[in-house]
Amino acid sequence: MAAKIKKGDKVVVLAGRDKGKTGQVLSVNPGEGRAIVEGVNMVKRHQRQTKDREAGIINKAAPIDLSNLAIADPKDGKASRVGFKILDDGRKVRVAKRSGELIDG
Repeated sequence: MAAKIKKGDKVVVLAGRDKGKTGQVLSVNPGEGRAIVEGVNMVKRHQRQTKDREAGIINKAAPIDLSNLAIADPKDGKASRVGFKILDDGRKVRVAKRSGELIDG
């Protein structure tokens, strides 16, 4: 199946403590069905000191389930489902169902 959410996409969080927030996808793990989104699902990690980094508490983005994410519509930024369309030149592209806009350039 073609990927509906890819690295670099702008997404909206649909459920959880960060519901309504938007961010850019930093990485996707399709095997686990999870993605890391910039500024969403932030957790504090206690880190031990090493020769290249200081010890302390750092904030980092934890993975969030793909079912809790939706593509942000390119027109208005609201959550949209994703459809697929085959263009005249034979390319298969993702389309926002809400407005019909192309997601892939």
